[in-house]
Amino acid sequence: MAKSTSLRCRVLEGKDLPAKDVSGSSDPYCVVKVDNEVVARTATVWKSLNPFWGEEYTLRLPRGFRSLAIYVLDEDTIGHDDVIGKVSLSHQQISAQPRGIDSWLSLAPVDPDEEVQGEIQLEVRVPEQGHPRVLRCHLIGARDLAPRDPSGTSDPFARVSCCGHTQETAVIKKTRFPRWDEVLEFELAEGELRDAVLSVEVWDWDMVGKNDFLGRVELPVGTPGATKGWFQLLPFASSAEEPGGRLGSLRLAVRLVEERVLPPHCYQPLIQLLAEPIRCPGQPPAGTALAVLEEVSSGESRQDVATKLVKIFLAQGLAVPFLDYLIARELARTTDPNTLFRSNSLASKSVEMFMKVVGLPYLHEVLKPVVSRVFEEKKYVELDPCKMELSRGRRISFKGSLSEAQVRESSLGLLQGYLGDTVDAIVGSVEKCPPLMRAAFKQLRRRVEEQFPSEQHEEVRYFSISGFLFLRFFAPAVLTPKLFGLREQHADPRTGRTLLLLAKALQSIGNLGLQLGKEPWMAPLHAVLLPSITRVKAFLDSLVEVDGTHAGEEPVLAAPLCPTATIKEGFLHVREAEEPSSLLPRFAFKKRYFWLSAEALSYSKTPEWQGPQARCRIPVPQMRAVERVDEGTFPQPHVMQVVAQDGAGQLRTTYIQCKGAQELWQWLWALRQASSTNQTMLPTCHPGAFRAARWSCCLQPARAAPGCSRTHGAVALDEWSDPLDPAAAAQSLYGHLRAAGARLREAAEGGPEGGAAMEPPQAGQGGGAAWGRLQEVLRDLDIAHEAFAHRHGATSPPTDTDTDTVAAP
Repeated sequence: MAKSTSLRCRVLEGKDLPAKDVSGSSDPYCVVKVDNEVVARTATVWKSLNPFWGEEYTLRLPRGFRSLAIYVLDEDTIGHDDVIGKVSLSHQQISAQPRGIDSWLSLAPVDPDEEVQGEIQLEVRVPEQGHPRVLRCHLIGARDLAPRDPSGTSDPFARVSCCGHTQETAVIKKTRFPRWDEVLEFELAEGELRDAVLSVEVWDWDMVGKNDFLGRVELPVGTPGATKGWFQLLPFASSAEEPGGRLGSLRLAVRLVEERVLPPHCYQPLIQLLAEPIRCPGQPPAGTALAVLEEVSSGESRQDVATKLVKIFLAQGLAVPFLDYLIARELARTTDPNTLFRSNSLASKSVEMFMKVVGLPYLHEVLKPVVSRVFEEKKYVELDPCKMELSRGRRISFKGSLSEAQVRESSLGLLQGYLGDTVDAIVGSVEKCPPLMRAAFKQLRRRVEEQFPSEQHEEVRYFSISGFLFLRFFAPAVLTPKLFGLREQHADPRTGRTLLLLAKALQSIGNLGLQLGKEPWMAPLHAVLLPSITRVKAFLDSLVEVDGTHAGEEPVLAAPLCPTATIKEGFLHVREAEEPSSLLPRFAFKKRYFWLSAEALSYSKTPEWQGPQARCRIPVPQMRAVERVDEGTFPQPHVMQVVAQDGAGQLRTTYIQCKGAQELWQWLWALRQASSTNQTMLPTCHPGAFRAARWSCCLQPARAAPGCSRTHGAVALDEWSDPLDPAAAAQSLYGHLRAAGARLREAAEGGPEGGAAMEPPQAGQGGGAAWGRLQEVLRDLDIAHEAFAHRHGATSPPTDTDTDTVAAP
């Protein structure tokens, strides 16, 4: 059994933020941190004190997760971004709300000099007998301390206090990873130990001025025995006046989901029961376990249920029949073809998730060239006269401001060019579309033609596919390319407006021209849209001309992504750790062009040298750590390191320099995601470099000394391209069914929430036993979970290292 911990975090909006710019406004964005590690960044909302982000992240958390912090910053084109404030939530605060936190939270001030980070390693021992009793505190070391000196390091020492007695360790100069290895002893009377608390504070020693605080930890020592381990450093309790909303507020929705995932065979009865109507199509649709799950899933949970079902059936090779089953149920409930698949039903959500999981590489190949061009050209495009800024014309002509007609004509030409290239790429992509998607669309069209066979509904067979492909796939990807992996940065306001107009045009095409006259100022595009609709219909006809006899019969055991597809590329600077440190800094890092795929990180002198024989390669399966390098380690800033194991089993480090902090985090994130399934990642590594016969970070003299800083590859964002994990998906569905237990019982009994549609079928209808069998399967899973909980203590939750398996019930 493995423990799965995930955090669903929605950064919704801000309110009453302070102005940080001379214009009297701000350009706010949010940074999400888990245990002081940056894991996500929202879009920048330009010129707003009440921004709306509406971004959602599902974080797969590491063992020992402690806190979540969301920082609000003001983006500046020149200089460093200004920190507005932060919201911090501890693990205890989040877990205390089973239904999650959804509220406005006041921003707290952030003083960089008072922000603490890192951990301290202690062993505290109190003998059971002896007069006087001697408390021994062994201060072993600390790691990841905050840098307080201009050199990017600190001069840390520890101050230990207990029952009015205080002692200090030696000062370790110029390091954020000190090793004291000192034992401090305190002679305490018997009465003093009863409620005694040991306080350990870490400070940065300064020759001139006041020492800087680095963090503290408090431990009760009244119980005899030993306490040993790494402890997170915490700040002093705040005694300052609360900000009282003067920094504004942040609306967050946060929910912690902690699950024990049983071995895969434990979920087979549930998976088989859900797949029964797919494997045995003759059953009444309303009398199946899958129908029950559809009925009890609410709008809030439906997207997660759809994602998990798609991944389960992809793993079984039954994705197309599964979608066909849901579509048939949806069509049976639809009388008006104009409302077909308009709601966020389980069928609509499942097809949408299916396209994202299966078709993301296809989407990138079709849309990325045009989207990248829009980002790079940054042209001013506007058709709405109410939003035109005629002064923009000065950038186009030296004859003064342009007229409204001139701006419209220029914008129309640019938009027609972008739209024409987009439509050309789409209609020419029939052979590039994954066969699984084509088979699903072919079956979808067949079902729609059976339900609406009359000639007056001829357009429905096209709209049923274009509604998914254009309205739920292509258009949203153009509107928000970062969410679909098409771009690494969010669009600025000008680029965002161009993408919005392009997405509107694609929506009109997806609607087959039914809403061309909705916005009068879009009328000039009609001359391009109408011919495009004819071409798109021909494209849809060709798309479904596929042999679907064997489609979906082969199980998909991993994410359907081409391993050699490029995830990220660009120019960086590289240096091998083994290069002589005596070289001049200008020659230490060499400019190279990098490609990252699921197979390897490769680089060569120019982008044209793409042959495998011309590249240096670091295979992704051989990566053992991907970490930042401390500022000041090299003369160059923004350096990361990739630690990999060669064929001889030796660890080799490659240092890579990025152009800026944002590019550094993008490459770190991409590399960590690519190597997230590696089973032998290092728990620690050195954030410095070995030179002058010692490590610059922890000052250890041996090159082979164990790492002094913990690695940070455990936090990950859930993505559509993640490898399929049927056991984890089935556990999530089990959790949804348990949460809906009351509704499930009412449905089984034909209660008010179930109604006539939820009434169990009669035995003669074939499938009436599914109701009782679903209850039995859930009870068996309950027993399996209870057996594990009983084995490890009825009231105590599982530890982070629980890896036991549970016998099949």
